Amino acid sequence: MDTTNTAHHGESRSYAGTAIQKTALIVGIVFLLVGIAGFIPGLTHSTEHLAGAGAHSDAHLLGVFQVSVLHNLVHLAFGVAGVAVAARASASRAYLIWGGVVYFVVWLYGLFAVGNEQINFLPVNDADNWLHLVLAIGMVLLGVFVNRPSAVPAGSDTRSRR
Repeated sequence: MDTTNTAHHGESRSYAGTAIQKTALIVGIVFLLVGIAGFIPGLTHSTEHLAGAGAHSDAHLLGVFQVSVLHNLVHLAFGVAGVAVAARASASRAYLIWGGVVYFVVWLYGLFAVGNEQINFLPVNDADNWLHLVLAIGMVLLGVFVNRPSAVPAGSDTRSRR
């Protein structure tokens, strides 16, 4: 009888029951905190200049990352998604990998948008771009490598046999 809390194919029967689900939950919570912080004076400098969208927003999270209401809502949406997908391992893995791909696309967008007010609707600055690239790489790596079964079964002797 299986007394573990894991079903077939690595799916957990409980919320955030596997390492990949916990990872998605943590990433989701971080996005929620960042999205909320983008609206809090003191954490976000010049919140009185927080625009709905666009390069005209002069608010900066931690005094560094340019934010707008839209930018904060994107973080909140990613956060809600991370918390929601933590119910299933496969959804958690997909969230991390595809979320990383989305952030890679946002990084590419930022390469063209910084300094171009016509297309900088999110808005992003150079600090955002570096962060988006790190998020893209980090999320994909987490999605690929967390909770993956090893190639060698546990307890196997990997030394050559004579």
